[in-house]
Amino acid sequence: MKYQLKIVAAAAAMALAGTAFAQKGETVKIAFMDPLSGPFANVGQNQLKSWQFAAEKLSGKNPAGVKFEVTGFDNKGSPQESLNTLKAAIDQGFRYITQGNGSGAGLALEDAVSKYNERNPGKEVIYLNYAAVDPSMTNEKCDYWHFRLDADTSMKMEALTTFMKDQPKVKKVYVIGQNYSHGQQVAKYFKDAIGRKRPDVQIVGEDLHPIGQVKDFAPYVAKIKQSGADSVLTGNWGQDLTLLVKAMNDAGLKIPMYTYYAGVTGTPTALAAGGDSEVYVVAYGHANHGGELGQIGAEFNKKFDDDYYTYATYNGINLLGAAMAKAKSTNPVAVAKAMEGLTVKSFGGDVTMRASDHQLQQAMYITKWQKAKKGEYSVEKTGYTFVPIKQMDPYVSSTPTSCQMKRPAG
Repeated sequence: MKYQLKIVAAAAAMALAGTAFAQKGETVKIAFMDPLSGPFANVGQNQLKSWQFAAEKLSGKNPAGVKFEVTGFDNKGSPQESLNTLKAAIDQGFRYITQGNGSGAGLALEDAVSKYNERNPGKEVIYLNYAAVDPSMTNEKCDYWHFRLDADTSMKMEALTTFMKDQPKVKKVYVIGQNYSHGQQVAKYFKDAIGRKRPDVQIVGEDLHPIGQVKDFAPYVAKIKQSGADSVLTGNWGQDLTLLVKAMNDAGLKIPMYTYYAGVTGTPTALAAGGDSEVYVVAYGHANHGGELGQIGAEFNKKFDDDYYTYATYNGINLLGAAMAKAKSTNPVAVAKAMEGLTVKSFGGDVTMRASDHQLQQAMYITKWQKAKKGEYSVEKTGYTFVPIKQMDPYVSSTPTSCQMKRPAG
């Protein structure tokens, strides 16, 4: 009888192991949660397509041999709606979620996933953050189940101000941003970093406006003009940057802009409408990568008549595939452990998921808006492009973390 029980137990263990190991051709479902309606719908829809396209192109080609499938959920950019979409996704069997547009929604998801996983052992969920850049998410509010693929606000600002400090004509800067955690932190980290690197630079104005609600930025542009600023710094994205650019065009204000998200849907078209202008972007990628990423971008444009700019989708799928191969499993518990400290090759060199806070360490680029030459990618078919003028190794933008990671028992 004991012998028979041992055989049954061994068979059960083997069956469980069989379901846990990543099998070639197994499909891993990812729930995408971002605005698919409202003022930022154009951005969310582009990024959903980007996740789906990257998943399609890299399915089966990853070391684990698994396939990825991405389904969109409209969180309307709201923290509360994000919690509703999380519940819906979990109810539908999703064990992996991704979100990026808005740190408010990101913080709500990070906390909710943590609490859900604590209450539901054996049904854990991993949150892949591809664009919510609030530093607190990998510092004082860090969580084991959250992995950030983008560089956070402080990392981007370290890279951007390292570039700006060497621009002698930058003397008077006007800071404008969206009045939520991201915009507030762009202002905070800029003042701190430029103060350390170029104490002679003056902040001649600072405005924080309601996110997604301003229809006419003319009054803000009038203040920028009146301040005597020689440069504008902004973390704005989507409609809020597109309309700011339009107002600057209408006012004939031609001063350099230092941005995070000038390459995001709609803004390049607004920039091109104003003719030549001096605009810089700090990011972990750019429009003119070659190799596999360049090919994916070209195919994406051909299929959707749209630009592929959320390169975190490429890194995210590759990291998951490598972690699943390392873990020999698609189970989130095993995959989370395997992703810690994992290094994979990417379009900008090696990228590493730092184990201490789950913040991806990666190269950063400064790109400049200019007319596209032969062979360069025409962004939004404007005849212009973002050309890389400086690449910085990961250590340049790497910032310390205060994260005290609480890891699951065992």
